Amino acid sequence: MKARVHVSLKTGVLDPQGEAIRHALGTLGFEGVEGVRQGKLIELELAQTDPAAAEAEVRRMCEALLANPVIESYSIEIA
Repeated sequence: MKARVHVSLKTGVLDPQGEAIRHALGTLGFEGVEGVRQGKLIELELAQTDPAAAEAEVRRMCEALLANPVIESYSIEIA
């Protein structure tokens, strides 16, 4: 079973990498980009076969290691 975790900074948390990307896009001629939020995608291969159990396991992984719940939010996709 595969799982994807999308991690991004919570609203209100400064995103210096996103701001650097926005600035670089402007210097490359891409006008009109008013904001960029940068995040990460983590893909996992799981031995688990039950989707609900897999999601619960991945949620525990996120809380323990994959995301910082103080400043980041995450979403999980199970396939």
